[in-house]
Amino acid sequence: MKLIVGLGNPGAQYERTRHNAGFMALDLLADRHAGGQIPKSRFSAMTLDALIGAQKVLLMKPTKFMNLSGQSVGEAVRFYKLDPVEDLIILVDDIALPVGHIRVRKAGSSGGHNGLSDIDRILGGADYPRVRIGVGNVPKFVSQSDWVLSRFTKEEYEDVDRSLKAAADATECILDQGVIKAMNTFNTKLVKPRCESKEVISKQPDQQSDSDRENKPQENISTPEGANKNMEKNNVN
Repeated sequence: MKLIVGLGNPGAQYERTRHNAGFMALDLLADRHAGGQIPKSRFSAMTLDALIGAQKVLLMKPTKFMNLSGQSVGEAVRFYKLDPVEDLIILVDDIALPVGHIRVRKAGSSGGHNGLSDIDRILGGADYPRVRIGVGNVPKFVSQSDWVLSRFTKEEYEDVDRSLKAAADATECILDQGVIKAMNTFNTKLVKPRCESKEVISKQPDQQSDSDRENKPQENISTPEGANKNMEKNNVN
């Protein structure tokens, strides 16, 4: 049994927000491999059973807020007696990557992402594969919470669709040929345009090591509005 988890926040108000890119990629896998099935409520999540290639897979979308994602993952890992290194794949949004790009990682730090941080806490480590889906760097004068809870623009739709397809393809590749093959196939080098002064930027955001990202955390938090704002503020992460 393999466990594939898409990260996001439950509820219609968060559908197709940048923070729900993991949900969106998981939906694409569900369309490909579990079409017509009715999701089951298990492990504080909505789940679908699927067969991807020769692998029996459980597709999972946690039904708790982002920073409580570890509860669902932990329950499923313990129930099926899974080894996170070999049996778990997390699909997650990444503000360090441009829209339209993905990165496959064998393991690594959370990079300040509270969903990954909670999974690390529950599992007792970060040694599990993840597919990071670019949602774009936070613009100047925009708070990170507002950015990750914003929806993709119409101009970004084509790039978003490309990255979601790549994330689904990369996940299938991990299952079929292993994470190293997927990294070699899908991790392309990003080239940023030169600035007006023609100075060469020596280090691209996608080339940051996991240790670099850990030293400069980027908390993917949110500040939803409404009557329950104060309660949700601490949970939608």
